[in-house]
Amino acid sequence: MKELPGRYRDFRRQFPAISGAYDDLGRMIAETGPLDEKQTQLIKLGMAVASGQEGAVHSHARRALEVGAKPEEIRQVALLAMTTVGFPRMMAGMSWIDDVLKAGLGGKRKARRQG
Repeated sequence: MKELPGRYRDFRRQFPAISGAYDDLGRMIAETGPLDEKQTQLIKLGMAVASGQEGAVHSHARRALEVGAKPEEIRQVALLAMTTVGFPRMMAGMSWIDDVLKAGLGGKRKARRQG
C-alpha cells in the first residue's frame, strides 16, 4: 500500500485517542450491515467522487483494489456519478481514480488502462 499522506500520519501521532476512536467508529459502522468490504469501499469511493474529495477518492480507490475490486469496477463508480452529480465532477473523480490505477497497488498489481 502506498504510504499514507504526511498530514494524516501527523494527525494520528498528535491525536492518537481521537484517531483510534475514529477507527473504532468506522469498524462498528462497517459491521452493522450485510455489505462486504469490496462493496463498502466502492460505495465510499462513489461518495468521495460525488463530494469532490480527491484524497478520499485516492484512499478508497486504493482500498477497493486491496480488497479485490477490478479497475473496471472502480472506473464504473466514477461513471455512475455522471448522471447524478454531473460530467465535470465525474471527470475529476475519474482523473483521481486513474492516479491510483496508474500507480498500481503498492507495486504488486498493475492496473490495465481501459481504451
